Amino acid sequence: AAQRQKIEGRVVVSFVINRDGSLTDIKVTKSANPLLDREALRVAKMMPNWKPGINNNKPCRTLFAVPIDFKL
Repeated sequence: AAQRQKIEGRVVVSFVINRDGSLTDIKVTKSANPLLDREALRVAKMMPNWKPGINNNKPCRTLFAVPIDFKL
């Protein structure tokens, strides 16, 4: 629908990377358009596990933000 309406923009999605690499608390921190926000969340929820942050040589929970650009 966003493609048909020629909507472009940047959506910033933030999430927490847990000690095991799984992602939680996925949310939009900078919105561009509700259609783009929904797609960015859908894609973020499909991402595989990440490498967790390291603090004192031990894995720790890490907050991370990713910008997603939508261009036609």
